Amino acid sequence: MSGHNKWASIKHKKAIVDAKRGKVFTKIIREITMGARLGGSDPATNPRLRTAIQAAKDANMPADNIDRAIKKGAGELEGVTYEELTYEGYGPQGVAILVQCLTDNKNRSSAEVRSIFTKQNGTMAGAGSVAWIFEKKGLIYIASDKTTEDKLMEIALSAGAEDLSQADGKFQVTTGPSDFMAVREAIEKAGIPVESAALSMVPKNEVQVNADSARGVLALIEALEDHDDVQNVYANADIPDEVLKELS
Repeated sequence: MSGHNKWASIKHKKAIVDAKRGKVFTKIIREITMGARLGGSDPATNPRLRTAIQAAKDANMPADNIDRAIKKGAGELEGVTYEELTYEGYGPQGVAILVQCLTDNKNRSSAEVRSIFTKQNGTMAGAGSVAWIFEKKGLIYIASDKTTEDKLMEIALSAGAEDLSQADGKFQVTTGPSDFMAVREAIEKAGIPVESAALSMVPKNEVQVNADSARGVLALIEALEDHDDVQNVYANADIPDEVLKELS
């Protein structure tokens, strides 16, 4: 087992908070629509759509909402056409920030994301400046009182998982993007409840920041995530434990 990734842990906690705030539905609907537009309306042959639909079910989204989003993406219903954009930049202490957007107005998104960086003491950077720091992974979380480490490791690794770690009362199973759904399904088939699961951009290295800078990074991330066009925000900050506790 390797060390638990702190940024993955904080994204997990923030995702729970966002879900409680009801902010997650709009983002999932956009992802379903984009997935259907790019890969077709059949989740059996469209991994991106299948993952988005599972995220919708995890968030208890009504089936009608899911169906409408799929039909809009497939062109069966009229809807907004979204474009995928990625912005890169830096936060306090040189923390790398990766921002993924789905927007119907590229110029608006670019100007407003840049403004958020400036107001929150960050700076935008050119394409490729920080993207290389991150790699796409599947992250699956299970409460550590729901199974044993040995049992989970056997099931997850047999299904194609890359790693297993434990921290803060949770197991984190890490997979490659293509094995994500298969590993999740194997875990659930074994009767182990999954607390949350998502594809994420995981930093290959982290920047250790002090408490004040960590709060600045989190303020920047929160401001970005509050923007309607922003789907996901990732950072390579090593957040101090005292700040992590504030989010618990």
